[in-house]
Amino acid sequence: MDANATLKSGPAKRQWLYPAIRKGMYYRWRSAISYVYLIVFFAGPFIRIKGQPALLLNFMERKFVLLGQVFWPQDIFLFVLATLVFVVFVTLFTIAFGRVFCGWICPQTIFMEMVFRKIEIWIEGDANKRRKLDAGPWTNEKLLKKGSKHLIFILLSFLIANTFLAYIIGSENLLKIMTEPIAAHVIGFASIWVFTMVFYLVYSQVRELVCTVICPYGRLQGVLIDKDTVVVAYNDTRGEPRGKLRKDKEQLNQGDCVDCNLCVAVCPTGIDIRKGTQLECTNCTACIDACNDVMEKINKPLNLIGYYSENMIKQNSKPSFTWRMAGYSVVMAVLIGVLSWFIFSRKDMDITVMRSAGMLYQQQPDGSISNIYNAEIINKTNRSQQISLQAADADVKVKFIQPPAAIAAGGSIKVVFFVMKPAASINKPKTDIQLNLVSGKNVVETVTTSFIGPVNN
Repeated sequence: MDANATLKSGPAKRQWLYPAIRKGMYYRWRSAISYVYLIVFFAGPFIRIKGQPALLLNFMERKFVLLGQVFWPQDIFLFVLATLVFVVFVTLFTIAFGRVFCGWICPQTIFMEMVFRKIEIWIEGDANKRRKLDAGPWTNEKLLKKGSKHLIFILLSFLIANTFLAYIIGSENLLKIMTEPIAAHVIGFASIWVFTMVFYLVYSQVRELVCTVICPYGRLQGVLIDKDTVVVAYNDTRGEPRGKLRKDKEQLNQGDCVDCNLCVAVCPTGIDIRKGTQLECTNCTACIDACNDVMEKINKPLNLIGYYSENMIKQNSKPSFTWRMAGYSVVMAVLIGVLSWFIFSRKDMDITVMRSAGMLYQQQPDGSISNIYNAEIINKTNRSQQISLQAADADVKVKFIQPPAAIAAGGSIKVVFFVMKPAASINKPKTDIQLNLVSGKNVVETVTTSFIGPVNN
C-alpha cells in the first residue's frame, strides 16, 4: 500500500489518500499562479469590455461573448475553427509537455490542491493527523473539525456554483436570482444548488478520481507522448540502485535515491513516480519539491525527480524540438491565422440577397424595369438595429413590399423588395448592381447581385 494512503471504512473499500505538503520552489510558483487564476475566475463575470462581459457562454439564448465581442449562432464556423485550434493546441502541448496543464492550470487541481486541501490541512492538520482523525472514534473534537470543514466546503462550493452560473446566464441575471423572489426564478435557484452539490461532492469525496478515472485527458496522454515528451520523471540512471542512507559506511554501488518514499507521500493521486510515466500523474511537481528537499539535506544534486524526457535521461541530452512538434506547430499557426482573419474581418451585419427564382423582369408604368428580390439580414451586434437598403447607383431605386422593421440584437429578418432600373440604361440582358445595407447613416455592407432586363436597342 502507498505511504500516503490508508483504507477508509465503507462498502466500496476505497483507498483514501492523505498527501503531505512540501512547500518547495514549484509549490510556491503553483500557488502564485493559482491566486491569479482565482482572482480572474471570480472577477470574470463582472468585468465589462465595451459594455459586455469578458466571457459569457449563454447556451440558452445562444449568445457567446469573448473579450467583449459578441458571437451568435450565425458564427458557428468560427466556433468550429476555434475548436480545431484548441484540439491541435492540446495535442501539441501534450506531445511536448505531457499533462503539465493538469498540474498547473486545470481548475480541478487548482481548487482541490490550492483551496480545499489547504482548508482541510488548516482545520484537521497534516497528513498523519488527518489519517488518525479519520481512523479514530467520533469524539466532540472530530465532530467539530469535520462539521466545520464540510460547512466551509459547502459555502465555497456555493460561491463557485454562483460564479460558474454567472458565466452561463450573465451576472445581471444572477443578481436577479439572488435579489428577487424565488418563485420568479425557480429554475435558476435550483441550478445554483445542483451545481453547489456537484462541486461539493467533487472536492469532498470524488477528489483525485476526477483525474485518474473520470477525465479522459490522462488516457489521451498515453497515445500522444513519446520518448521526447518532457514530463515529471524520475532519473533512474542516477537514482538506481536505491537504498537507505547510511551514515556509518560509504555508499558503494548505490544511487542517489535513499528510498525515503516522500515522493509517494506527497503525490495527490497516490502513485510512485519511480515506476515510470503513468497516466495518473498530473505533473503537479509535488514529488520534485519533496525529493529536492531530501537531496539538499544529504548534499546531493537537485532534480533527481524533475522535468525530463525518456531520451534526456537515457542519453543525458537536452530537450529536443522534433519534426512531429514542428508539424503540429505549423498546422496550429495556420489555423490561428485563418481564425484571426475571420474574426477581424467579421462585420456587424450580414446580408444575403437572391433574385426570386423563376421570376422574369417586370415593366413598370413609368417605363422602368424591375426585378423582385429576397434578402435575409442578420444583426450580429448586441443592440437593436434600424436598417434600410439603398442602391449604390443613384438611377436605381429600391422599393420594399413591406418596409423592414428593426432587427433585434442577434436576430435576423427576411425582406422582399423590388429593384427598379431605367429601361434606357439597360444595354445587356444581365447586369450587376450593388446594394448598400445602411444602419443609421453608415453603410455597413455592400452586396452585388444580378439584374435582368430587355436590351435597349
